[in-house]
Amino acid sequence: MITAEGLTKRFGDKTAVQDVSFTVQPGTVTGFLGPNGAGKSTTMRMIVGLDRPTSGTVTVAGNEYRKLRAPLTEVGVLLDAKAVHTGRTARDHLRAMAATHGIPSSRVDEVIDLAGIGSVARKRAGKFSLGMGQRLGIASALLGDPHTLILDEPVNGLDPEGVRWVRQFVRHAASEGRTVLLSSHLMSEMAQTADHVIVMGRGRVLADAPLEELVRAWTTNTVRVRTPRAADLAAAVGGPAVEIVSSAPDLLDIVGLPAARIGDLAAERGIPLHELTPTTGSLEDAYLALTGDSVEYRTKEIA
Repeated sequence: MITAEGLTKRFGDKTAVQDVSFTVQPGTVTGFLGPNGAGKSTTMRMIVGLDRPTSGTVTVAGNEYRKLRAPLTEVGVLLDAKAVHTGRTARDHLRAMAATHGIPSSRVDEVIDLAGIGSVARKRAGKFSLGMGQRLGIASALLGDPHTLILDEPVNGLDPEGVRWVRQFVRHAASEGRTVLLSSHLMSEMAQTADHVIVMGRGRVLADAPLEELVRAWTTNTVRVRTPRAADLAAAVGGPAVEIVSSAPDLLDIVGLPAARIGDLAAERGIPLHELTPTTGSLEDAYLALTGDSVEYRTKEIA
């Protein structure tokens, strides 16, 4: 379990994290989301003692990270896959890490195979592609067989097979009762992986909820209807709580009524339906709705 209470971090006159509190429960994959500059990386650095909080506390399994006697066996961390001596081979990098904790060489071989880097294990890390560097970073995080995993953008640069492997691995880790905190900007991937989501914006927690609950609260369900009698159907379903948008003569997007009720009303009036498609909001929709006012670096929209 990871517990943050009133966590604040200031760098000079800039407040990167402001009064952040949350709990990452074991047995679930917790997604950690937010725009660039939201404070996610600073928060993760404070969890593992790389940045000292200005105020507040953060613990892993009830202890501050710096007080853990054998941190590799408690917490597996991937914050920067490039944090490797470029002149060392992947195997030597992992063996050097293992030596600090008395981890046997057999475990090094296990994580090399697990991360799929066996074919490049004797190559210098400085020659690795982005994807192979990520796999080495994941292998490093797994080296001590830790109960807690903190992974920042672990699928960055991975091919589809690698992305799928990370998804399956973290879900399996959670099923074993481990604590998993996973940061990513890939909303579609997070939607398939996370059970719970923490969203940050401008240094504060904007949402902390189960994924399905968050999507339900921050998105709108729409029913797309195609019919040659669109005007008649619009009149039949219209009401103060119903919103109707027509983007073509035979097409309606209806908000505020379930598809079954729309179908019943159409049948009662003999209105033929050529399409009746309910669409639910996505994690991306919910994320954009939540963080719309918290984006620090905004790009210009394309007309």
